[in-house]
Amino acid sequence: MAPALTTPPKLRPGDRVAIVSPSFAAPGAFPAVHEQALRRLRTEFALEPVEYPTTRRLGASPADRAADLMAAYADPTIRAVLATIGGDDQITVLPHLDPAPFRADPKPFFGYSDNTNLLNWLWAHGIAGYHGGSTMVHLARGAGLQPVSTRSLRAALFTTGDLEIHPVERFSEEEVDWADPAALTGSAPQTHSPGWVWHRPDTVVSAPTWGGNLEILHWNLAVNRWIRPVEEYAGCVLLLETSEEMPSAEDVYRMLRNAGERGLLRQFPAVLVGTAKGTSLAERRAPEERQAYRDGQREAVLQALSDYHPEAMAVFGVDFGHTDPQWVLPYGGRITVDGPARRITAHY
Repeated sequence: MAPALTTPPKLRPGDRVAIVSPSFAAPGAFPAVHEQALRRLRTEFALEPVEYPTTRRLGASPADRAADLMAAYADPTIRAVLATIGGDDQITVLPHLDPAPFRADPKPFFGYSDNTNLLNWLWAHGIAGYHGGSTMVHLARGAGLQPVSTRSLRAALFTTGDLEIHPVERFSEEEVDWADPAALTGSAPQTHSPGWVWHRPDTVVSAPTWGGNLEILHWNLAVNRWIRPVEEYAGCVLLLETSEEMPSAEDVYRMLRNAGERGLLRQFPAVLVGTAKGTSLAERRAPEERQAYRDGQREAVLQALSDYHPEAMAVFGVDFGHTDPQWVLPYGGRITVDGPARRITAHY
């Protein structure tokens, strides 16, 4: 069964929080967006952000980025650690980390996308975190804070209660160009959400979560340094979402097939699949193409479950990951997936 993870203590207004860039140092490229996030952290959350040497340093070495993470966890006045954004090379940072300061003073870590690397590393070392909450995405949003994202981020930071994770009426999968000054005041247009799709909703599962961005999980499985024996994930709720790189349905199936051959997929009685992002600045797609992409990805996940865990319950279209809004979800903390009631509850 899954090991008992340490849930870091909650914060109080006035606490200091580390703002780090363990992947891409986007604050160095888009300082105005970064500074808007810091202002909102102070004014809307009453927290004091603390930057580190590589927070704005483009091209910082993996060792230097790891040093910032360890310094943040070693500082007793820092009570949470928030990533600015993701990237594509955080897996190179992990070998430079010493688990000692993380275990000595566990603090909540917030991030998603490439930050799945650190969330998984913390899970492997017995520390729960939160999927979501990257500052430049959730706090610097041009049109203002998004209520769903903000409500769950506040719950993760400050409370120990429960929050029902419900479908959203409208969402956005388009992107704004942070180099455009309009990004500070406007956000991407929204459209009707595709909603949730339930598969085999005949059980209730209440368990710790594990997973994150599928492409990054695939890298972690390939490296095989911080993946626990598959039996330690038994009974957990699997979180899966894909990035703005928009892997094909065939690639999604192959990545899940590899996890299935390892014996990993059959460990999870419930799977939450994030709303798949179907367009990007680099590859713009028409609305009908985006929905076709999501439908194909859902079929790929269902095929993998049919092949490796046909009894598993799954919910597609849950709003976490690379679309807006994003629920900030426990990672290693508990989520209840109630199939008969069609309800998902996060326990903070």
